[in-house]
Formats: sequence, C-alpha cells, structure tokens
Amino acid sequence: MGFFLETLIGGLMVGMLYSLVALGFVLIFKASGVFNFAQGAMVLFATMALMVALAWAIERLALSRLVNQEGITLLMATLGIAYFIDGLGQLVFGSAVYQIDIGMPKDPLLILDGVFDGGLLVSQEDLYTALIAAALVASLTLFFQKTGTGRALRAVADDHQAAQSIGISLSRTWIIVWSVAGGVALVTGIIWGSKLGVQFSLSLVALKALPVVILGGLTSVPGAIIGGLIIGVGEKLAEIYIGPFLGDGIEGWFAYVLALGFLLLRPQGLFVDKIIDRV
Repeated sequence: MGFFLETLIGGLMVGMLYSLVALGFVLIFKASGVFNFAQGAMVLFATMALMVALAWAIERLALSRLVNQEGITLLMATLGIAYFIDGLGQLVFGSAVYQIDIGMPKDPLLILDGVFDGGLLVSQEDLYTALIAAALVASLTLFFQKTGTGRALRAVADDHQAAQSIGISLSRTWIIVWSVAGGVALVTGIIWGSKLGVQFSLSLVALKALPVVILGGLTSVPGAIIGGLIIGVGEKLAEIYIGPFLGDGIEGWFAYVLALGFLLLRPQGLFVDKIIDRV
C-alpha cells in the first residue's frame, strides 16, 4: 500500500507540471481560438519582459492580419512561430545543456512513518513544484473570475464581434493573454529546467500537454488541471504495474494511447463549455 501511495503522489506532482503547460494552450485558445503550437518553445525561451515583447510582435505581425481566417491558417502560423523561436534560441545560446539551481531541495522526504511501515518517500523538489503549480493555477482562476481584465478575456473567448461591440480591444486582449501564457511558460520552464537542465529538447515537454487538453477540453482551465493529474498518475501507475509486461518506455507513450481512447469515446473532453445557439 505504501509503495502504491508513493507512486500515486509522484504521479500527481508530475501531473501538476503537465497541467501548467496545458494551461498555456487553454488560455490562448480561449481568447483567440488559436491552438498555439509555439507554447513548447515559449516554455524553453521565456523571460517575462521578452514574452510581453513577443506577445506584442505576434499580435501586430501575425494575429491582427489573420482575424477571421480559417483555423488551419492560425495553426500553421503558430507552427512557424515555434520554429522561429527554436531557431533563434539555438542561434543565440547554442545547443548545450545548462544547469540551473533555484534553491529547491532535492533530497527525498520521509512522511507518514507512523502510519505505514517504513513511511513514504516523497521528492521534496516535486512537492515544492506541485505547490507552486497549484498556487499559479489558483491565481489564474481568480484572475479570470474576479478581475475586469479576466472577464474581458472571457468575453473575447465567447464572441469576438460581441466583445468588440461593447468596446473591448481585441489587440489589447490578445497581447494580455499571450503575456499571461508567457508567464505560465516562464514558471514551467524554470521548474522543468531545474529538474532536467535547460536544453532545446525541453520544448518537447509541451507534447505531453496535448493528451492533457484532449482529456480536459481545449477551453477549460479546470479541465487542464484534472487532465494533467490523470495523465501524470496514469503514466506512473502504468510504468510500475503494466511496464513489466509490455517492456520499458511505457511512460513515454501511455498518455497518447489514453488520449486516443478519449477521442473515440468523448472527443470534446471531460469539461466542455456549453454552446447555446439562439434561432
């Protein structure tokens, strides 16, 4: 039982990090209808000042010129942005792996030794990062629900034309949401960089967010959180309990198989916004 709980806790902590990456996708999609394939590069390349400047440049040079275009056009634009950020980063910084230390303890922590024989070993680094992720998620939820800017972002997400008709600026809104997504990418990049080292393969972490948004729904912040936790726990349990029968590496592809199952059974995700059509 103790080993199962250790695996479960480890999966929940990793799942919170997946949720952070997925939140970047959800925030931008909710506000602009754009599925941002550049989020992985943003995780790698983010500083706050840079992301605000990048958000302004993307809105001025790309999004403002692609309003009301087909979704595939916007998707291809974000792919181009991703390759540009990746290439620029390698040109400026090279391709070496950089180690960063943000002061989080890495030694395991023994808990519940009075409840389970031998107690439970929990990674302190994972515990701290999960708490940071949870705090960021709570802050974003309050931002969207309680602030005027957050309500404006939700209005733009619901209907661009209606939002414009009441004086909400699309360009300002998109700059804000890309900046917020950049802030999420900054936190995610620092955390993953501390765990794995800063390297350009770190941008591939964003691929794990794709199953998360498939499970949770592309427009749902709670869905990104729940989806991330499901993927994190599912990977860890599958690696321990199914891996011995199917071989090593199941943790790398299990999330995509799980997402495929959801696409077949519930393609809209666990949490989907209700769409009301008035005729």
